[in-house]
Amino acid sequence: MKNNTRGSLIWLRITRFTHQSNLLSNEFLKQYDLTTAQFDVLMQISNFEPLTQGELAKKVTVTQGGISRMLARLEKEGLIKRQQEWKTKTISLTNKGRQKLDNAFDAQLAFQSSFFEDCLSKEEQKTLLSLMSRVQKHSEKKHL
Repeated sequence: MKNNTRGSLIWLRITRFTHQSNLLSNEFLKQYDLTTAQFDVLMQISNFEPLTQGELAKKVTVTQGGISRMLARLEKEGLIKRQQEWKTKTISLTNKGRQKLDNAFDAQLAFQSSFFEDCLSKEEQKTLLSLMSRVQKHSEKKHL
């Protein structure tokens, strides 16, 4: 533990926060019959539809196998539709999926925002956002 750098400690804190946030969000989203991963997938589809499964997989934190199973379930529940367009299969939200996302969206946003608003000043939030944006952009440059 003595050999940990500040960077590795920051990474551990971020990882632990993300894990805790996901656990709490899963519990919170039960009232909307959604998981955090499903909410994320529906959000990405909503923002970028129509998109392919491969494009979607790059935008979410679900594995390729996990995304296939999740999409099958979301399609069975009538929340998404997959359409074949020549060689490409695209994914879009159905009206039911859009309504489910709309019902959960404001509450989930407020819930997630509360993690920061409850303990950080507006100035601290702006600083954290700026720093995390810089770290994320740098990490994307390292992506192979």
